[in-house]
This record gives sequence, structure tokens and C-alpha cells, in this order.
Amino acid sequence: MKLVRHALACAILASTALAPAAAGCSRPISVPVAASGHSVTISRNGVGGLFPEMLTLVGARAGCTFVWSVAPRVRQETMFASGQADILVAATQVERRDRHGIFIPMFETRPVMISVNSTRARLRSIDDLLARRDLRVVLVRGYDYGDAYRAMLATLQAQGRVYLQPDPQTVARMLAGSLADVTIMPASVFIAGASDDIRTADLVRRLRVEPLVELPWIKSGIYLSRTSLRDDDRSVLERELRASVRSGLWWQAMRRYYPRDTLARSTRPIGISPPPR
Repeated sequence: MKLVRHALACAILASTALAPAAAGCSRPISVPVAASGHSVTISRNGVGGLFPEMLTLVGARAGCTFVWSVAPRVRQETMFASGQADILVAATQVERRDRHGIFIPMFETRPVMISVNSTRARLRSIDDLLARRDLRVVLVRGYDYGDAYRAMLATLQAQGRVYLQPDPQTVARMLAGSLADVTIMPASVFIAGASDDIRTADLVRRLRVEPLVELPWIKSGIYLSRTSLRDDDRSVLERELRASVRSGLWWQAMRRYYPRDTLARSTRPIGISPPPR
């Protein structure tokens, strides 16, 4: 992790060495987070991972500091919508969030269905999954991948065969323990969460990944609050964050945190299609 931090710091310093410093933020910026693969990590040493590392480094360039707090994903949404949080990180772009914030995309991600290798017939759509009532589904509470995903969740709840858990690590433990059969999230998020837990690390070698036609590539990034942030603070953060994305720093960071084969099926830089396989 220290090597990652050093590499990212050098990259940002190199890209901004000749540019004038930003005016800075008027106050510390509040950011609630929850564990999400390597994107956000929570430990006794505090908050870490790709988004906190990059926000801190970009914030240093912008003249802004951040106050981190740990909160479940659903609680983060409530805080952001009510103006109690300034930033929502590792978020996909959906309409209800657009009402409360300005979205800055960092990557494109694709949620996929993940399970332990088996001989069952391949599932290609949400309809296929809903028809297989014998399959128990576990999802992360508060994750949102658009209209089709939300409609699927409502149907699964009505069928009584979905478990909602606070983070990918818990989801991985349920799959490893045969307490659930499938989950849906970007493969990079699941694999990172499973790899970091000795109880589920072996699971990574036995995964089955199945794209579902109703769940396409979507943008993932950061929301800046329209309510809690002053206009000048939001402008400083937006300018510096968009510049760091255009420079390729976020994708460089993603490739340092996640192995190439982990990214291949579920994460790509903005506006760039993956190479032919």
C-alpha cells in the first residue's frame, strides 16, 4: 500500500508541477464511506483504498482536506440527500442521486452475476435468474445499478429469496459457506473483497462470472453535493477532479490497485472500450 501511495503521489506531482495551485476549500469536506473492495478499505488504521487515496492526493493539489466517517451505504445515501455529507464516493450515476449532486465519472463498470463454479445451465438475463427460484441471491444493501436492477431486487424480495448484506466481504462469506448461490456486482469489487479475507481467498479461483443483458456498462465515480457545499468549494473540487480524470491518473490508480485480469470483465476507463480478447 505504501508503494501504491508513493506512485500515485509522484504521478500527481508530476502532472501538476507547472500549474498554479488552486485557491482551496473554505472548510474540511465530509466524506462517509463503507468498505467496497479495494476502492474503499476500513481497518483499525483508518480509511484507505483507491478513492480515499486519490481524493486525498487530488485534495492536496486543490487545497482541500477531508474528514472521513464510516457509515453503511444506505446511511451514506441518506446523509448525502439531506445535506449531511459533502461527497458520495464509489457511486454509480442514477437519477435520484443527480437531484442532490453533481456527478464526476472516473470509470465505467459493469455489474455481473457471480457464483461458485457449477454445472448448472448458463443464465443470460435477469428474467433467467428470476425464473430460477431455487437460486438464493445475496446483494449489497444500497448498491444501485439502474432501473432493471431495482426492479429485479423488488421481485426477489417479493419471492423471499434475497439477502441484503452491508459489504462485499460478507457477500463473499455467504457464497463460500453455501448460504447463498449468486450475487451481482462488478467482478473487481467482489474479487477484491474476497481476496482480503482468509476465509474467502480460495473462492476467487472458483468463480463463475455471467453478464446479464439488462445490466450494461454504467459510469462510476464521485458525487459532489449541491446542498452542503459552497459554490466555490464545489467548483474547486469539480475542476481538480475532472482534470485528474482527463489526465488518466484515476485509471492508472485503478490498474495499480486491481490486477489486469480482475478488471478485464467489469471495469474500463471512461470512453474506452476494452481491447479484443
